[in-house]
Amino acid sequence: MGKRGVVTDYAGNELYPGDLIAYSARNGNRVRMADAVILPDGVSTRLVSVPDVGKVLVPVVHVQPTGVESGFAKRRTGASQWITAEHVRLVKAGFVDSE
Repeated sequence: MGKRGVVTDYAGNELYPGDLIAYSARNGNRVRMADAVILPDGVSTRLVSVPDVGKVLVPVVHVQPTGVESGFAKRRTGASQWITAEHVRLVKAGFVDSE
């Protein structure tokens, strides 16, 4: 069992600001893998209403893409994004601190 109040990736690794992660990002009809750094305000949960279930807390992460990603079509914008932690994988903990 995980601890309360901790957002984790799909393998159970805890996510904190400054960590380098890999996540799946949509690009039109395609999905690509992208690397990003979690921003300082970036680990939270959102209350979402699910039909036939009710309200559910969904873990979200505020990230800044690094520009390293799969696919041949370049990303149009480098803007920060809020993503769900459902398809996130920790690559390196404390990435920003170690640079």
